[in-house]
Amino acid sequence: MELLESRQFLTGLTRLFRKCWLSGSVYTTLKKYDGQTNPAPRMGSVEGVEPSDTCPFTAMDGKKISTMVSNKEVNKSLMAYSNALRANMDGLERQKEQEQPAEGH
Repeated sequence: MELLESRQFLTGLTRLFRKCWLSGSVYTTLKKYDGQTNPAPRMGSVEGVEPSDTCPFTAMDGKKISTMVSNKEVNKSLMAYSNALRANMDGLERQKEQEQPAEGH
């Protein structure tokens, strides 16, 4: 697992989306971190953020990247995440609607 700063995480997330564009999946999670039940990150550290005041945000496709988001910055991070999603969803195909059977009496 690689712990990154927020901007580096978004760049890495964009790389993961592009890497898995034709085939593959990217899984993301955002969880509340209480500082006691979860282990400390293995690599790197984010300075100036208290453990009880953060949320780990991870993405993976086999390789896992993560960042620690302050509770105050969650909305800003989610907006940046949604922008990255929108920018990388151009390869999706529209599903055909299924016809509903006519109700007969």
